Amino acid sequence: MSTLSDLVLAQGRSSAEDVDWLHMLVADGQLLADLAFADIVVWVPTDADSFVAVAHARPSSAATLFYRDFVGQNIKREWRKQVTEAFETAKIVDTTAPDWYEETPTRVRAIPVMRRLSATGSEITASPIAVLTRHSNLSEARTPSRQEITFNDCAGDLFAMIASGDFPDLGAPTGPRRGAPRASDGLIRLGVDGVTTFASPNALSAFNRMGFVDELEGESLAEVTTRLLTGNAVVDESLPLVVTGRAPWRTDIEARGVTVSLRAIPIRNRGSRTGAIVLSRDVTELRHQERELITKDATIREIHHRVKNNLQTVASLLRIQARRTHSDTAREALTQAMRRVTAIAVVHDTLSEGLSQSVDFDQVFDRVLLLIAEVASAHNTTAHPKLSGTFGTLPSAYATPLALALTELVTNAVEHGLAGREGEVVIEAERDEDALTVRVRDNGVGLPEGKVGSGLGTQIVRTLIQGELSGTIDWHTMMGSGTEVTIEIPLRYMREA
Repeated sequence: MSTLSDLVLAQGRSSAEDVDWLHMLVADGQLLADLAFADIVVWVPTDADSFVAVAHARPSSAATLFYRDFVGQNIKREWRKQVTEAFETAKIVDTTAPDWYEETPTRVRAIPVMRRLSATGSEITASPIAVLTRHSNLSEARTPSRQEITFNDCAGDLFAMIASGDFPDLGAPTGPRRGAPRASDGLIRLGVDGVTTFASPNALSAFNRMGFVDELEGESLAEVTTRLLTGNAVVDESLPLVVTGRAPWRTDIEARGVTVSLRAIPIRNRGSRTGAIVLSRDVTELRHQERELITKDATIREIHHRVKNNLQTVASLLRIQARRTHSDTAREALTQAMRRVTAIAVVHDTLSEGLSQSVDFDQVFDRVLLLIAEVASAHNTTAHPKLSGTFGTLPSAYATPLALALTELVTNAVEHGLAGREGEVVIEAERDEDALTVRVRDNGVGLPEGKVGSGLGTQIVRTLIQGELSGTIDWHTMMGSGTEVTIEIPLRYMREA
């Protein structure tokens, strides 16, 4: 299914700013559907003087009318005239009589979507950028409760703001925090003076758990929250603006071990604030889980940091032992072991610096290449490393064996291919959706075609590439001189993970 951006831009009548505005509107589509107890559909105009649906939200507070999604479909004939009128007049258009959809009586309201041009100015687009329709099911008509009446009133206020370009608000946060409150979680209606005129049972329960024992209605929400915040509680600086309904922001309030998330939606009429909707949700468990995750992330980073330190200590001990060894063979073996340990330490060092268990392998390999100078100096060699392409981001399960394998290959190219001479070591990385291909090439003496070394380094490379990464590796001598090693690692396992 195409995304909202694809569907809107494909009609050729909307700008990038229109798409951004519709994204913000659709982000609150579920809120509108729940408040209106109705299906919400967003339509954008087409070049054929028709409309196509780009978003559809079903209510969680009532039965849906449409079991099949409208997204991507052209508007039905019975709604086209009404939606066209709303689009052309920039006014809300209601059906004069119940409309029927598959033998179900419905009421349709068409709301023009106007876009505000700036967060601080009052200018709006000259014409609607889309039309939003509300489809109410009339088959279950009954006497509505006070909560249903209030929810519908709130929906009507938001629809009017949509038609005047006041909703969504450009000053609102760009992305919902985990656990953002919904209408069903708790709704508080405030007057222009910040006094509560309605509080749903769920909203009242949330405040009761924080220690408020009275009724919220008739109380100033700002004063209530002030009484709840006792002691040395840390208060978000945006809290006063949220509990008075003056700004479209979100914040958390914590009291007696209970955390309640609040979201304010100021209600405006012709640019003047007339009240506010405050959504509330008990997010105690969610915030507790988030704190646990942060603690675990910090612990994991500390473990990587300590592993890196321990590996560097081991590498230092191997270096000291190599310097004190009189046997050339033993010294060379200890030096190679030191380099292998250092390559592993580089990956752990990178993992200790971020929250993700994936690393930018280009940064890792840049540090691995620094070993070339050390290897070259020990063999009276002048090596010029050249890196092209990009490795991209890899999980630690890929990064550690790949770093160790490439360390072996680059070291072999310097030690054996360029021993006692000057030359180049070229590393080419090429990545697509299916595989990562790496070529390590030198212009040294080369290997006899068809013959590959049988030393420990070669065995390590084979084990890491073929065994741990399920990849392939190929050695061959290039025309003229030098050796090229090609590694291909499938990325399907990473995609599945």
